[in-house]
Amino acid sequence: MKREDLLLAVAVMAIWGFNFSMIKLGVSEVHPLLATAARFTLAVFPAIFFIARPKVAWRYLAAYGLVFGVGIWGMASWSITAGLSSGMSSILLSTNVLFGMLMGLVVFKERLSRRKLLGAGCALVALLILVFATQGNITLSGLVLILTAAMSWTVMGVIVKASKTTQAFAFNVWGMLFAPLPLVLFALALHGPNILWQAADKWSTFNTIAVVFQAYPTTLFGYWVWNKMLIKYPLSTAAPLTLLVPIFALVSGFFMFAETLTLAQIIACALFLLGIGLIVKPAKPKPSLAEAELQVR
Repeated sequence: MKREDLLLAVAVMAIWGFNFSMIKLGVSEVHPLLATAARFTLAVFPAIFFIARPKVAWRYLAAYGLVFGVGIWGMASWSITAGLSSGMSSILLSTNVLFGMLMGLVVFKERLSRRKLLGAGCALVALLILVFATQGNITLSGLVLILTAAMSWTVMGVIVKASKTTQAFAFNVWGMLFAPLPLVLFALALHGPNILWQAADKWSTFNTIAVVFQAYPTTLFGYWVWNKMLIKYPLSTAAPLTLLVPIFALVSGFFMFAETLTLAQIIACALFLLGIGLIVKPAKPKPSLAEAELQVR
């Protein structure tokens, strides 16, 4: 990866990590489902008027918006108000890699290498340590919500693959069109119409800053850069960079909200990231017959 591209990609990872602290800032007074709806509304409008609709069926866009909006970021935001620290939320969201492995094994009958099995084992042990070594930065409800978000991430990948889209950024923007309304309806179903008036009454400058940051640097700029990197470089080169996101999230959570980890949790985080790294690390290509003969000689 070229130096300038690497620096740009790392900057996006920092933005995505810092985003978890901004989520916490934005949901401190306003229900997370409504704050997330505001995020996607800003991300879609007015951008959608300048981006042509991708050539895919509407059902894929609607499914993507529902899963991406409600399933991933609605649940991830809610997990923070349910007692999960912003840094821990970013770590646990990375379990989407484990759910992806499980789906590949059960649904697509994929074979898992020893390296991937070792990585999964490390990650699972780390998760157990994180949960049982909690000092109040993990709650049962928060854990359920963030794992729901992680599972939704796997479902989102299946939707994108099924759509066979080649216009990743346009697909993302048009798909997000279907995120705000389900988020608002979900909040109304849970709490009734008063939730809207409460949000309007409690909305502050901090909420605005948080939502704007999530909509533009995080969503539009971040995914624009990321999609460019995926087009320009192999997935095996770009994917490991996402391991930086939890690190930046933990650092920003410490400085913004004084979030801390026990020593056991710090070790578990390192073990977890090592396990995920082993899973996403590409396998070495097998040498061709001619190359094998040369190696023997």
